[in-house]
Amino acid sequence: MKRVLVITYYWPPSGGAGVQRWLKFTKYLPDFGWQPVVYTPENPEAPAKDETLFKDISPETEVLKTSIWEPYSWYKKFLGIRKEEKINAGFISEQEKPKLKEKISVWIRGNFFIPDARKFWIRPSIRFLKKYLEENPVDVIVTTGPPHSMHLIGLGLKKHFSIPWIADFRDPWSEIDFYEQLYLTRLADRKHKRQEKRVLTTADQVVAVGEIRAKDLEAIAGREVKVITNGYDEADFSSNPVEPDEKFSIIHVGALNRDRNHPVFWEGLGTLVKKNPAFSQALEVRLIGKVDYSVQQQIEVNGLENHVVKIEYLPHDQIAGVMQSAHLLYLPINNTPKPNSIIPGKIFEYLASGRPVIGTGPVGGDSAAILKKTGSGTMIDFEDKQALEETVMKYYSYFLNKAWNLTGAPVEYSRKNLTENIVKIITEMKEGV
Repeated sequence: MKRVLVITYYWPPSGGAGVQRWLKFTKYLPDFGWQPVVYTPENPEAPAKDETLFKDISPETEVLKTSIWEPYSWYKKFLGIRKEEKINAGFISEQEKPKLKEKISVWIRGNFFIPDARKFWIRPSIRFLKKYLEENPVDVIVTTGPPHSMHLIGLGLKKHFSIPWIADFRDPWSEIDFYEQLYLTRLADRKHKRQEKRVLTTADQVVAVGEIRAKDLEAIAGREVKVITNGYDEADFSSNPVEPDEKFSIIHVGALNRDRNHPVFWEGLGTLVKKNPAFSQALEVRLIGKVDYSVQQQIEVNGLENHVVKIEYLPHDQIAGVMQSAHLLYLPINNTPKPNSIIPGKIFEYLASGRPVIGTGPVGGDSAAILKKTGSGTMIDFEDKQALEETVMKYYSYFLNKAWNLTGAPVEYSRKNLTENIVKIITEMKEGV
């Protein structure tokens, strides 16, 4: 088989959303004649651990690991966090307002750890992989970020080898929704953008996860950027009938930070609970994943404490069944300066579950377009409380009438189909098409 080196920070037993994309690609790459060689840290600071993900590693995959030093021990000591505690991703805070120390640590992270806290792994990785590649050639190199230090490893290897290189952007760099929250100086901002442009212009191919994000990267790089969306793995979803929840369940899967915490959702549910006793008795909202302090505030302000169940983490192999049993799946889009380009990875697993989706976000964005194209749900504007209430009541009526129909998932978003698409990009790149 031809060989592809994948450089990724996230790999089992690391859990969470970041690991899924290339774990699934490498799972199916051997079906198309490619052996994956994965390079990843031995001791990463993972947001969660999920041992169940090991089953998705293809037997043909060669895994290379080296030790990484990250400044998180200092960070935890500075903030008074216990050594064994995990660091919340996505600026999730369990306090009403960030402490001064937390703001200082964010400023240090944005201005000194460029592009991110994994920067100290770049040079050791280039040295290690340079020696490895001289003895064990590969046909293609893939870097996937964030963290964008992975792309700088690819950039370093490009100086020594003529191996075709794909830079895969799961999320943006300078266009990421929290970029303005890093308190960057002008000097740091210029350095971030200079590194970003070098990666975008040097890589042989750049890949993004959505159309709008691809256009944003094209504007920076002045070149074409390919689109390979995230997706779902058919193997994760049972083909056996799934019993619906007894309660009228609205479920959100994943981290719920301040930018995804939309008052319209909680206010709409709070109003329905107050004016409809039967709805109040039936409603159960389940939040699976870390939640920001502001979420609890909204729950309490709108009188929903008795209707919300919070589950901090579930292994990935349990998530599909939970989704398939829901009556409605909730998809909040980050309310940030450029929300139209945001496509949460969970949207595709929502689709695969066959359950209807209610989103809150830009009605003209990429996520709304996917819901409309697949007929799988409705996107509600950030401020449209009436539309939210009407949509929730529509699905509540289905619950009352026991209308339970699981729909099929679009095959174009299956992980195996998407892997075939990435193989096409690799082949075209190697052939100079």
